[in-house]
Amino acid sequence: MHKTWRDVMPRVKQCRKVGCHSLATNGRAYCDAHQDLEEADRNRHDKYMTQRYNKQIRNRDGTKREQTSFYRTKQWVELRKVVLNRDSYLCQYCAVHGRVTPAKVVDHIVPIEYDTDRKADVTNLSVICGRCHSKKTAWEQHYYGTGQQQNKKKVPEIKSTGAIAKLIEK
Repeated sequence: MHKTWRDVMPRVKQCRKVGCHSLATNGRAYCDAHQDLEEADRNRHDKYMTQRYNKQIRNRDGTKREQTSFYRTKQWVELRKVVLNRDSYLCQYCAVHGRVTPAKVVDHIVPIEYDTDRKADVTNLSVICGRCHSKKTAWEQHYYGTGQQQNKKKVPEIKSTGAIAKLIEK
């Protein structure tokens, strides 16, 4: 195969630092002397994207804002500790199928988006691994009609971790 000058020559552009005329190579925005600015730009961008996500998803309306703020309370921190210790840091949904999976996420069995009265009920909380949490969230959106731009359905609450574990494995 024949190489062109584009294949051989490194891609360069002028450093983004105002007043600097050095060249930045290898897809970077800044020259070697100003790499610290690139890190600062990346951190600023990450912070912006987090704030944007929070505004659009976590705080999209008053209900979601209230739900999100609950997870920052002392009450939630204490509830979470109690449930993690009760369930020995093991996914309760995997346990139904005989799997032992370490986990650190505490989840509402009946989502608080569906029944806000049970948000601080320790019997409505269980430890769940990431794999099961993804499946359960998808199942909740289908069954309860929870999630963004969904209409909540009037269906009976399923309060058993075992029953839900079997349903999410289908």
